[in-house]
Amino acid sequence: MNLYFYTKENCPLCEEAEEKLEMAVQGTNIRWEKRDIYEKDEWLEVYQLRIPVIETAEGTVLQEGIVSYGELLSILKTS
Repeated sequence: MNLYFYTKENCPLCEEAEEKLEMAVQGTNIRWEKRDIYEKDEWLEVYQLRIPVIETAEGTVLQEGIVSYGELLSILKTS
């Protein structure tokens, strides 16, 4: 599974979510890519008020805003 993690610099919620994502995928074959929303206008338009956002490569949003480690782990195990 491939995931995208939409974020921006100086975002405490994003930093916390990134730590949870790193822990949740540890020991799995899940790969993820960090994407700064300021790199592309379309990312900024879509995710500006929603970050952090964890999304599958197919476009399914797994979590956004305040990311719950337990919920994320559960979602990833069933995917």
